[in-house]
Amino acid sequence: MAPKTCFFFLALVSFSSVLCLSPAFAKDDEQEKGDPGLVMNFYKETCPQAEDIIREQVKLLYKRHKNTAFSWLRNIFHDCAVQRCDASLLLDSTRRTLSEKETDRSFGLRNFRYIETIKEAVERECPGVVSCADILVLSARDGIVSLGGPYIPLKTGRRDGRRSRAEVVEQYLPDHNESISSVLDKFGAMGIDTPGVVALLGAHSVGRTHCVKLVHRLYPEVDPVLNPDHVPHMLKKCPDSIPDPKAVQYVRNDRGTPMVLDNNYYRNILDNKGLLIVDHQLAHDKRTKPFVKKMAKSQDYFFREFSRAITILSENNPLTGTKGEIRKQCNVANKLRSNNDEP
Repeated sequence: MAPKTCFFFLALVSFSSVLCLSPAFAKDDEQEKGDPGLVMNFYKETCPQAEDIIREQVKLLYKRHKNTAFSWLRNIFHDCAVQRCDASLLLDSTRRTLSEKETDRSFGLRNFRYIETIKEAVERECPGVVSCADILVLSARDGIVSLGGPYIPLKTGRRDGRRSRAEVVEQYLPDHNESISSVLDKFGAMGIDTPGVVALLGAHSVGRTHCVKLVHRLYPEVDPVLNPDHVPHMLKKCPDSIPDPKAVQYVRNDRGTPMVLDNNYYRNILDNKGLLIVDHQLAHDKRTKPFVKKMAKSQDYFFREFSRAITILSENNPLTGTKGEIRKQCNVANKLRSNNDEP
């Protein structure tokens, strides 16, 4: 995404740098490198069937395994929010590096093997052309449609990172137990404004929350802000104060339409039925409540803001041009490296 103002990038080791480019300068720089950046239908010449293949694979997998759509949607948050959209989330751990998907913050993420299924289908048509980063983003887009959400036109042209960044997951990825101010700040650093954040959290309309993420609101005492009519169901689903992390104990995010991405989430949290702390804060903080109320009344408005926010998220600091690589398998970086690796 071309910079419009000064962006500040904090290095993780011992230095910080400031990059301040005008749009004109950035455009010239891209042209000099022969890098078009992200564009619509990037593969129209090199693999014209790529997006159709991904879409068909998502449909087939969703038909067989309904929960894959939740996984596609969650993947785009966990990958793109951690510095950049480069499929670093998909990399396996090595002897030297812990995978992002094996950190505590990635608890509950699953179905990565089906990303490999999609990758294999694309590779049969166009070997070594389509990145795992684009497959991750496009599968999220098509998964949203499977869940009844809007179709969101997204640009492609991402390349894959060569390393996982488990060490910075906590720094960049917003958490359900953080203050709403922290959540707004972290998304804001990606260029997503307050209504965009409210819309993105509408993804909690689908799927489920594992008991380990919410028992602190039930034990030793029930959080008094919870709707008392909703508490018995939560206690039934999460009967233990220390649930087994490996056990499949969870509460559906939305008992009414748990498999549909809709604005019912906003009505629920205004009624104090949000499962997570961030859900409750979203409905009651003066900065976010007006947008929650507006989205509760209008699904069209929710979809518009959700589409806009997903677009911004999907364009967060990608690797393009000759940077990074095109992985042969999404869970393993290629062995050969070049001088054009990501920073």
